[in-house]
Amino acid sequence: MQKYDLIIIGSGPAGLSAAVYGKRAGHDLVVLEKNYMSGGQVLNTYEVDNYLGMSGINGFDMGMQFRAHADKLGVEFVTAEVNGIEDIGGSKLVHTDQGDYEAKAVIYAAGAEHAHLGVPGEVELAGRGVSYCATCDGAFFRGKTVAVVGGGDVALEDAIYLARFCQKVYCIHRRDEFRGAHVLQEELKALPNVEILYLTVVTEIVGSEQVEEIGLKNVMTEGESKLKVDGVFIAVGIRPNTKILAELVSCEEGYVLAGEDCATDCDGIYAAGDVRKKPLRQIVTAVADGANAVASAGAYINGLAKSK
Repeated sequence: MQKYDLIIIGSGPAGLSAAVYGKRAGHDLVVLEKNYMSGGQVLNTYEVDNYLGMSGINGFDMGMQFRAHADKLGVEFVTAEVNGIEDIGGSKLVHTDQGDYEAKAVIYAAGAEHAHLGVPGEVELAGRGVSYCATCDGAFFRGKTVAVVGGGDVALEDAIYLARFCQKVYCIHRRDEFRGAHVLQEELKALPNVEILYLTVVTEIVGSEQVEEIGLKNVMTEGESKLKVDGVFIAVGIRPNTKILAELVSCEEGYVLAGEDCATDCDGIYAAGDVRKKPLRQIVTAVADGANAVASAGAYINGLAKSK
């Protein structure tokens, strides 16, 4: 069994940032990533236009640049799926399908996954009109017609945000009323360029190179129709990959409770990126988490951090 100062789980923006900061700090570390390619969700983003100094970069290229930075510093990567973390007192034991790894501290940056509709065309047109983040991609649809699918706070907030610069916003919800906060519902309904389609589900997303239209079905009448749109923003939930942490750290709605220092209530375990409960989940906040997590973990490794 190999032993390290620090184990980083996940190699999206948070994990790669932690790897760079950790390596530069002189920690003996390893990054465990279940996929054969680093980058996380950013790999599926057609274009990133809100990351400082990298305007308009392709998401795949951004992920590759992040990984190249870590590789240049000699960061060790292992392709392995983590299936458990054990607190053994002075260190942590990480169980994977490639064996066990031990370290004084662990930075958990396994990210999250957006819930999908599971309809034809969704995967094929992801990043080409299909988006799961209005604040990330909304600016690309200025003056265009879009649909927002969902009925919770995130969906309502996305629709309100998009209505500021899109010509038309359709809100599509399978129920006869929204689940989101009343104040958001009132704000949304007051917008002149928003049309709400209750009791409606999306059956398909159609387009050759970009989204062109969506198929709709009324859940009461079962009547079907087509709707011309330039983009579809899907906000039906997000699932943080935190199942294996549930018995070790405190979570709320699946998200790890950790402050800006990324420290959890289990000594030696730190949460970074989309797994952490916070108001904004963006590439830039994930990268910041990676840096903060290393600073906190470093203090713990060197015996300078107070126990919880």
